[in-house]
Order: sequence, then C-alpha cells, then structure tokens
Amino acid sequence: MNIFSERMSNLQPSIIREIFKYMADPEVISFAAGNPAPEAFPVSKIADITAQIMDKNPIVALQYGISEGYTPLREWVKADLAAKNCFAKGDDDVLITSGAMQVMEVMTKLVCNEGETIICEAPSFIGSLNTFRSYKANLVGVPMDEQGIDAGKLEAALKANPKTAFIYLIPTFQNPTGKTMSLARRKEVLALADKYNVMILEDNPYGDLRFAGADVPTLKELDVVAGTRRVVYAGSFSKTLSPGLRVGFMCAPESITQKATVCIQASTVHTSMLAQMITHEFVSQNDFAAHMEALALLYKGKAKLMLDCLRFNMPHSIDFTEPEGGLFIWGTLPKGSDMVGFCKAAIENKIAVVPGNAFLVDEKDPCDSFRLNFSFPSNDKIEKGVEILSKVAKQYYK
Repeated sequence: MNIFSERMSNLQPSIIREIFKYMADPEVISFAAGNPAPEAFPVSKIADITAQIMDKNPIVALQYGISEGYTPLREWVKADLAAKNCFAKGDDDVLITSGAMQVMEVMTKLVCNEGETIICEAPSFIGSLNTFRSYKANLVGVPMDEQGIDAGKLEAALKANPKTAFIYLIPTFQNPTGKTMSLARRKEVLALADKYNVMILEDNPYGDLRFAGADVPTLKELDVVAGTRRVVYAGSFSKTLSPGLRVGFMCAPESITQKATVCIQASTVHTSMLAQMITHEFVSQNDFAAHMEALALLYKGKAKLMLDCLRFNMPHSIDFTEPEGGLFIWGTLPKGSDMVGFCKAAIENKIAVVPGNAFLVDEKDPCDSFRLNFSFPSNDKIEKGVEILSKVAKQYYK
C-alpha cells in the first residue's frame, strides 16, 4: 500500500545527509558538510545572553510570539538592510523565518503552482532543489560560466518556459561552486527578469563572509536602486552566528510578506522566540562588524590552507575554484571522468566529499565535479584529508 502523497513519493533523501551517516565513524574526515567552523561559535557570549534573557524576560522568550517575528530583531534587520541599500522603505518588509530554508519553502508555496517552472543555476543548492521538487515544480537548470549564470541560456530558458514562477539564484559565493556572479552579469539577469516579468529569489547566506576581492552589490540592492521590485531576498544568521538557532529572514515587497505571514501561521506559527531574542541581543550588544571581520579572517586562513594543500598534492589535471568568500571549493576532474567512482573511493579511504551531480536538477546528467568544504574540518584534518584524497586521485589518474 502506497501511503505517501504524489508530492513526496518520488522525493529522495539528500545525498549530503546520507553522507553524514558515514561521519559517525570518528576516522572519517569530512569535507562534505556545509557547517561553519566550530571555533566560530561565540559560545560563552550566547550562554551569557541566554542567562540574561531567562533572568530578565523569560515569559516573552517562552510564550507565543507574532508570526512576523520578534519586533526588535525585525527592526535591526531592516536597519542593517537599509544601510546596505537592500531595503525599499515604504514598500519592503521583513519576516523572521526558521532559517533561510523556510524562505525557499514559503516562496515556492506562495507563487509556484504544480507544474510551473523554477529556473536555477546548474549546479545549485540541493536543499532548495528538494524544496522545489516537493511542490512538483518543473526545474530547469541553466549552466554557469566564470561570471555566473549564463545570461544567453537564461533568456532561452525564460522563452521556453513562459510559466516560470521565479528564478532562484545564489549570486555570491555560490553553493556548491563558490563562484561570485559579476556585476555586469547581475545587471543582465535583473534586466531579463524585468523583461519577462519574473521574480528572482536571491539566496544570500554567505554574502557577509567575504575574505578577498571587492564587494559586489546584491541583486536586491540593484533591484531597490532600479525600482524594479523583482527580488525577494533570503538572509540567514546560520553562517554568521549559529545554524542551530535556525534564524533567517525574508525581505520582500509588503504584498509578498503579508501572504508569507499566512504561510508561516499555517506551518511553524513563528520562529523560536528564545532563538530570535538571543540573535537580537547578540547583534545589538556586540560589535557585529568586528565579529564578521574575525570570521572572514578565520575562513581566509582555512581556504588558503586547503587550496595550498590541493595545489601541492593533487594531480594538476584537476581544477579547483578559488572563492573570495563563503565555505566551498569546487573541484573538477578531467572531462569524462568517473566522478561518482572517485567520490566513493574517497569515502572508502575515510574522506567524505560530495559528488557534483547531487547539485543538478537531474542527478543522472553528466558531471565531472565535486564539492569540498573548508570551514568545518580543523586545519590538521584539512592537511591530512587532502593528502589522503590526493592518493585516491593519483590512483585514478596514474
């Protein structure tokens, strides 16, 4: 007897989550997770803040709150976005969500009817792809080049799919490739969205983690300046404070946030009040800019270490992206390689990496790439893990 809905019957577990099962083995070195560095967590400050809240304001923390989110945190986010020119006063509003993933879920529920198209980068974040699949969207992946999503192929996809609900993009330090879309390409993409009357969902969990290069305006900033009102912005404190708190936010025109509030009321009711209050107290009591500078310095060192080790140890026929921020490096094997076999051989040697096909609209499509994470493993594990991975690679490419 099939008890599952049509929506869920064909949805498969995330390959990344399946890889996590191997991590119960203490000998496995994981380059597969997207986790922040454990040393990045301000544990003592969060402990002190939590104690203060439970001492001075426990009822607000433990009681129901409004679905839009804890007002002081919402106001802080609005002010922070306004300072970055990412908030259209008089038009935009902010909702606090249970992580940025809830923004993907809410946006899909709001605007995508079954069978309608969501266009995304190829490759793209597997968590969002599975959310879109759960609503039976028609997923269309558009290849990327060094400047980001290919604008010509994006326009072809928009022409071929007139019922496109929205374009989903991670323009800055993209997951999984680590690439950053150029300013010129961002302007092209925004112009195409306006031309074809389509919304953009900009997912930006890594944008504040820049450790090299010059800042590039977000699509949301360009949208606000141009007055096109095409961009819904998803932000998160998961990579900048703590993923376990599950605090993210949506910034969008008020007509969208009003409906999104109804979606939240029908699911989680609201994000954890205690988590929201901890987040607000942390960002308002501390020098958050200095906190972010410390994170950037930490990740700059870890990214450099992994790239140096990869260049020294790995066969030169394997290419690696050089991200200017974020958490990921994208490795590409020689064309036509058995990438899945390589990833399986890596896990057999106690090194976990994510096969690149996990990030494609159709996992059966050819892919020669794999994703590495440099934020989570310790420095000594980065060195040891790359050394072992290079031995696997050299066996494959004698």
